[in-house]
Amino acid sequence: MITLTAGEIALLIGGELHCDRDLLVSKAPVFDSRLATPGSFFLALEGENSDGHEFAAQAYRSGSVFSLTSRVIDGPCIVVDDVIAALSIVAGFVRTRLENLTVIAITGSQGKTSTKDLLRHMLEAVGPTIAPMGSFNNDLGLPITLLECDERTRFCILEMGARHKGDIARLCNIAKPNIGVVLCVGTAHLGEFGSQEAIAETKGEMIASLDEKSIAILGTYDEFTPAMSKLHAGPILTFGEKSNVDVRAADVEIREGRPHFDLVTKAGRDAVGMRLVGAHQVSNALAAAAVGTALALPLELIASSLSTAEISSKWRMELCELEDLLIINDSYNANPASMAAALRSLAFFAQERGGQSWAFLGKMHELGESGALASADIGTLASEIGIDHAVIVNAPEYGSGVGPMQYHHVGTIAQAAEFVTHIAPGDVVLVKASRAEGFEVLADEIQKRWSSKEGSDQ
Repeated sequence: MITLTAGEIALLIGGELHCDRDLLVSKAPVFDSRLATPGSFFLALEGENSDGHEFAAQAYRSGSVFSLTSRVIDGPCIVVDDVIAALSIVAGFVRTRLENLTVIAITGSQGKTSTKDLLRHMLEAVGPTIAPMGSFNNDLGLPITLLECDERTRFCILEMGARHKGDIARLCNIAKPNIGVVLCVGTAHLGEFGSQEAIAETKGEMIASLDEKSIAILGTYDEFTPAMSKLHAGPILTFGEKSNVDVRAADVEIREGRPHFDLVTKAGRDAVGMRLVGAHQVSNALAAAAVGTALALPLELIASSLSTAEISSKWRMELCELEDLLIINDSYNANPASMAAALRSLAFFAQERGGQSWAFLGKMHELGESGALASADIGTLASEIGIDHAVIVNAPEYGSGVGPMQYHHVGTIAQAAEFVTHIAPGDVVLVKASRAEGFEVLADEIQKRWSSKEGSDQ
């Protein structure tokens, strides 16, 4: 973060100063008092289960200069009506001061975090880069990420999520992106928006916010995203697997569950062999490649970066290799598109290894009235592509299906974990559900039980 005084911050946000105005802030704020470091300031947020004001003293002891609060506390603080709104004002100000910073904003119904991870790996080879470690993509996470930047930072990568119309427009007003990327418009959060058209309108807020010098990058995997070109008067790059796009993948193959393809741009053609799992990673890689193209990076650098990038965000197609068992932990979140992609990857791995495929599936949230039908379609897809076993946890909407796949409906994660006794050496397991289902616990339990089972068999 650029260095500011407490007095400057209070003046910016119209806050009531209850500390020395000359106190220097040089690090980004934190909302977890355990993460406070010398030079940072603490955000005293009030939630349903905790009140950040109660932890301000702990943050101060850890080095926080002052706390941004909504009431006076016993300690140095700046009092405001709305801590989150004040944070956004500070982030917006810092953004205007960093004239040499290139901000890349990414939105889309799925793939934001994987694309961000790929892009960070690429840009870190070029210059100092800031990006959130997880899906830090809302009114709290985005300003904090932006405030991690200082005069030395060359690139800042931001994810932008939305649950309501206007969310992305508000985030763009803070971040002022130089490059705006829309990956796709899918059905995630359909229950909140009501239709794909409404989702597209909200994602399009990013493109509409760009000035004429900024670059819009649009995927071509649905009908809505390419149409956003009408919202921007400046440069536009498209990506996909069609011949008429600016950045495309040719000769796509899946080897050991990982995509291999030729990256084709106006600069030429180069081979990419990804370490990330799943055919769906092709579109994420192309989005990152399009950003690299927009920044005029060498094609060889782009292709090599895509080939060497590893997963850095937790529970997203993580491969856990145990003794005679592969677990694919994709428990971070789920929607119909990502569920289908994960199941196809499971099928690929099982075919290559010669074992049976086990899909441990939980609910897909936020799909609204379409949820039951979308879930039933996923159940049908699993059977059609040859998944051997589907262990469904408290989600009857997946159905019982027809065909050779065996359905096992259970009510709890603990009951699902008991199926480890039926898994054989050489099998492949996928664990996937929406974040609220807590399936990372199931992935850990399967791993523990399998290790214990293998140990007892020896």
